[in-house]
Parts: sequence; C-alpha cells; structure tokens
Amino acid sequence: MIFLKIVILLLSVLPFAFPQESFDSDIYPTPLILEYPKINVARFKDFSKEEVQLQCTSWRVAVEANNLSPWERIPEECIDYVKDYMTGGGYEIDLERVSIEAGLYARSLNLSGDGKDVWIFDIDETLLSNLPYYAEHGHGSETFDSTKFDEWVETGMAPSIESSLELYEEVLSLGFRVILLTGRSERHRSVTVQNLLSAGFREWDKLILRSSEDHGKTATKYKSEKRNELVEEGYRIMGNSGDQWSDLLGSSMSQRSFKLSNPMYYIA
Repeated sequence: MIFLKIVILLLSVLPFAFPQESFDSDIYPTPLILEYPKINVARFKDFSKEEVQLQCTSWRVAVEANNLSPWERIPEECIDYVKDYMTGGGYEIDLERVSIEAGLYARSLNLSGDGKDVWIFDIDETLLSNLPYYAEHGHGSETFDSTKFDEWVETGMAPSIESSLELYEEVLSLGFRVILLTGRSERHRSVTVQNLLSAGFREWDKLILRSSEDHGKTATKYKSEKRNELVEEGYRIMGNSGDQWSDLLGSSMSQRSFKLSNPMYYIA
C-alpha cells in the first residue's frame, strides 16, 4: 500500500519536473523581474541610536546594490548618517577601493593597439565632486533644484575625485582612449572643459553632453544610445566608471563596469 502511494505521488510530480512543452523565451522574457510593493524604510522612530545606524547602513547598501531603485529622498533619520559617511572618511575609502579594482582590471587587459579600446567615464561624482554644493544642500536631503545646481556647475569649481584622477591617468598610460559621457547639458561644454582641465583631467578623445534632442530622455536611454553610436563607430568599450547605475546599464555595456558610491541622489 505504501509503495502504491509513492508511485502515485511520483506520477503526479513528474509532469512538473519534466514538462512536455519547451520553454518559450518570448512568453517568459529573461530575466523575469517581479515588482514588489515598496517598503518604507524611513520609519526608524522606534529604534535606538545604534539600531538607526544599522538601518541606515542597510539602506545605503541597498542603494548601492540597486535594490532600492528608484528612490527619491534620503530617509529623514539617515540624513546625519549620510553626512557622516560623505565627510568622515568612509566615502573616500569606498571610492579608492573602486579605483584600485578598476586599475587591476585595466592592467589585466591586452589592448589591440588600434586606438579603438576605450574607457568611458561619467563626470559628476565620478571624476568631479559636487560635494561642496551638496554640503550646502543637506547632502542630498533637500529636493533637487536644477537652477541652483546649474549655478554651481557654472562656477567651474568642482574639485577632482583624487582616486578617480589616479585611475584616469593610469588608464591613459595603458593605452586606452578615454571618452567622457555626462548628463550635463551641451550649453555647459565650455565651463565643463575648463573645470576638468583645472582639476587635472586631460587628453580625452570625446566629451559627450546632452544635446537639445536628448533632453527628456532618461539617463539610461541617453547613455545607451551614445554607447551604441560608439560601438557602431568601431570602438570597443572595455571599461566604464560611473556613480549611477544609469551610467552603466542599458545597451552596449562595457566588458566590465565600476560603480562608485553615491547615497546622495538617484538618477534613472
């Protein structure tokens, strides 16, 4: 009797283990992404100071892993945490780690020597730091004001991110062509060039900014389209460095991408 039950159970399970129909990738696209209701992690009011610290660390890790996208504002209880992270040494150490790993990867490659192996860099929070601006605006806790930010950009005073400058110079020395792909507007070309030069960045092949026809596009779409154009021109995108996932994802992705930390804001 027991044996008979086991046989019946196996017969009921086998159709699921070995389906008759083949998997149709058109019906079930890959990857299959399920959307879950958003969880409000900002309500830490019942937690102790130590628990808030842990919750904010967890929030930042989720941000960097792109598990919290899209997000709009830093949780109110994490404003001081983000400020301490950005100014207390943790942020700088994380940036250095990314540059070190990117340098190891860059040195491991055998370039073709035909001038078509490129490394793409974003600009804001990748090569140039806007931390002086965000220090005056709550380290990202305030609603973004494009007019005020543009005024800051037009000062041309953004300092270099030192670890990124070191990687930039190493990439050039190894024979990569450098292409700068930024979400800044074309009208800021001149001040951006002067800011980059004054911060120590030189010898890039292309500086790509948003033209009027690119306004209104998401960063992912805009940067994907520009990478597509580079690939069509015969370039091989070997590396890509950016502080936003929208700098790195989409089409014509690099062979390897490097995400710099940025818990201050999110760009889709």
